[in-house]
Amino acid sequence: MFEIIKNRLFKGVVTGSLRGMGPSRPEDLEALGQELKTAIHKRFGRSFHIREVDTGSCGGCESEIIATTNPIYDVQRFGVDFVASPRHADALLVTGPVSKNMALALKKTYDAMPGPKYVITLGDCAPDGGLFKGSYYVEGGVKNILPVSAHIPGCPPDPMTIIRYLLILLKV
Repeated sequence: MFEIIKNRLFKGVVTGSLRGMGPSRPEDLEALGQELKTAIHKRFGRSFHIREVDTGSCGGCESEIIATTNPIYDVQRFGVDFVASPRHADALLVTGPVSKNMALALKKTYDAMPGPKYVITLGDCAPDGGLFKGSYYVEGGVKNILPVSAHIPGCPPDPMTIIRYLLILLKV
């Protein structure tokens, strides 16, 4: 018990409240989510299936994608499902600059998808290489490898931005 108290006094408060986390107004998320659900149902008549591929990112974009599926945002309730196989995907969500090791894997993933194929880049590195542009180990951006349908900007984009841009893509 003494060790716990000593650690608490030495380290201070190392946790925080959820206040300030998540959407500023939950009703904004609900309204946006219902609009997304309607657009998905109108376009597909079922859920929208996304296969995510990290082609060499720092991991920030993946953290935000994961956050869209947490209990605060729970994008799956609006009809967005992340799938393990490109054969089940309606869209390919690509993060990071395309590293030399991932270029072929990205092409094969795209080729395995059924048509029509949507390619969505997420984060500032994906379209043209971003911070890693010109690096000896980067092929460049996704647009040099695949036809890109839409881009979600940000470094990294927060979950509300991801949801908004998915809605924009599906309304086009």
